Amino acid sequence: MSQLFHLENCFSTNDAILSLISEDEPTAVFTFNQTKGRGQYGNIWNVTPDQNMAYSLAVKTSDINIQDTFLNYYTAIIVCDFLANLTNADAKIKWPNDIILNGKKVCGILIEKKKNNNKDLYIIGIGINVLQTDFSNLPKAGSILSATGLRFDLKEFTHQFHQYVISRIRNINSEDEILKIYNNSLFRKDEISVFQKNKVRQNGIIKNADKNGFLWIDLDNEGLQKFFHKEIELLY
Repeated sequence: MSQLFHLENCFSTNDAILSLISEDEPTAVFTFNQTKGRGQYGNIWNVTPDQNMAYSLAVKTSDINIQDTFLNYYTAIIVCDFLANLTNADAKIKWPNDIILNGKKVCGILIEKKKNNNKDLYIIGIGINVLQTDFSNLPKAGSILSATGLRFDLKEFTHQFHQYVISRIRNINSEDEILKIYNNSLFRKDEISVFQKNKVRQNGIIKNADKNGFLWIDLDNEGLQKFFHKEIELLY
C-alpha cells in the first residue's frame, strides 16, 4: 500500500510532504501549482499552474538497497520508461537525470535525504511538464503535449504515474543492471555532440556514465575524460 495526497498548491512538494508522511508505508504528494520548486544544484523548477505535475515520494532509506548514485539513475530510468510506454515516443536520459522526450526536456528530478520523526528518508521529487505549450524563453524545454501532441488528464496521469513508480520502487534492479539500463538510455551516447567547457566549445562523444556518477566523454582536443555535473555542458 501507499498514500497519495493532492495539494491545490504548495511552495515545494519535497518540503510539503514532510507533514504528511506515514510511519508504515511510502507516502507521495502532488500538485499542479508548485510555486517555488527546486531543481538540481540550486536550480529553480517552475511550473505553470494546472499544466504540469510536481510529485514527491518519501521512502525510508532502509527500504532502498542501492547506493545514492544508483537511486538517482534508477529514478531516471523509471520516469523514462513510464513516458516511453505511455507515449511510444523517443525517451532518453540526459545525464545526470533530465528526461528528454523527442529531443525536448520534459522532466527534472531532485532526490534529497531528510530526517522526519527520527527516521531517515529519501524524498524523491519529480517534475513533469504535461500540458504546457509556451516555452518561448526555454528553447530546450517541452512538455508531453508539445513534444508528442498527446494530451492527458492531469489527475489520471498522476495516479497512473504514482502506481508505476511504487511498483518499480518495490522491485529495484541490481546496481549492475541499473547501470547497464541507464547507459543504454543515455541521450546522445556514442554520437558526435558539441560540448562547452570553461566557455570553450569542442566536439566530443559521450561514452558512458559510471558507478560514481561521473560522465565519461571523449573530447576532440583532450581525449577521454570524466566529468561531474556542471563541469561540462552538452549543447543540443
